[in-house]
Amino acid sequence: MLVFVIRLTAWVRGRVQGVGFRWWTRARALELGLVGWAANLADGRVEVVAEGPRESCDKLLDLLRGGDTPGHVEGVVERWSEAKRSIAGFVER
Repeated sequence: MLVFVIRLTAWVRGRVQGVGFRWWTRARALELGLVGWAANLADGRVEVVAEGPRESCDKLLDLLRGGDTPGHVEGVVERWSEAKRSIAGFVER
């Protein structure tokens, strides 16, 4: 079975820095079999980049919006694009 791989880029705003949010995101992404990263941005947001099957990326996006994250998420904006397939593992940046 051919699995279509896609890239999700999500920008998460709220109280998401200094609360274990990137670690939590990494753990969820690894559970879903995704590769990518979660990085703090200078403006207080966290950027999440994940590549893998669309269904797994959708699940991660739902988790980011779900309310069970560390800190407090006020909003998530996402962008979908072609996977670059140049990432190994999932890291905190």
